[in-house]
Amino acid sequence: MTLVDLVPLTPQPLVTFYDLATGERVELSGITLGNWVAKTTNFLTEDLEVDPGTRLRIGVPPHWLRPVWLVAAWTARCVVADEDADVGLSGPDLHADEPIRLAASLRPLGGRFAEAPTGFTDIGAVVPPQPDVLLSVDPPEPDDLALDLAGTRSTHAELRGTAPSAERLLVTELDLATEARLLVAACLGGGSLVIAVNGSQDDLSRLAEQEHATRR
Repeated sequence: MTLVDLVPLTPQPLVTFYDLATGERVELSGITLGNWVAKTTNFLTEDLEVDPGTRLRIGVPPHWLRPVWLVAAWTARCVVADEDADVGLSGPDLHADEPIRLAASLRPLGGRFAEAPTGFTDIGAVVPPQPDVLLSVDPPEPDDLALDLAGTRSTHAELRGTAPSAERLLVTELDLATEARLLVAACLGGGSLVIAVNGSQDDLSRLAEQEHATRR
C-alpha cells in the first residue's frame, strides 16, 4: 500500500502552524491539506513533468508547506532527498543548486515573492492556480523509494507501516525525516501536528496548553 491516499479528507485539523514572532497562524484540515497536495502534485506532474524517481529536496524550514510538499512529492512518485536532487525547493534564502530551482517566500497564505526571485520559480505564483483535484497520476508502487534523508532510505510500504498516532503533538525545529514519520503517523491514526517556530520555552508551554497538544 502506498502513500497516495494518506491524507484523511476530514474537516478536523491535521496541521496547525504558528510563527510566534509574527503571530501568524495557519490551520489545515485534512480537506484543506488534501487540496494543497493536489495543487502541488499537479504542478509537479503537469508543469514540471517529473518522472517517477525524480529526487526532490525540500529545503524550507519548519512550516505548513513542508507537510504539503512531502505528500505531494510522494503522490507524484518523487523521492524526497537531501542530496543529488533534480529539483530543489528553497525558502526565501534562495539557496539551491539543483537543475530545477523552486522557491517559497514563506509569506502568509502561501503568497508569492514581492519581486520574482531571479533564477527560481516562485511556487506562490504557480501552485495556487492549479486545480485542487488530482489530474492524471499513476500511483507509486509499494517498493518505490519515498525518502532518502540523512543516509536512511524508506519505501512507500515501509513508511505506510509507521505506527499510527492519535496524539496532537506540538513540534518545533524538527528535521525533515522525523517530521515525515510523525506526519504519516498522524494521518494513519487520526492525530495532528502543531508546528511552532520562533517561540521561547514559555511561549511553547502556553501554546501546548492552548492547543491541547503534547510537546514532543
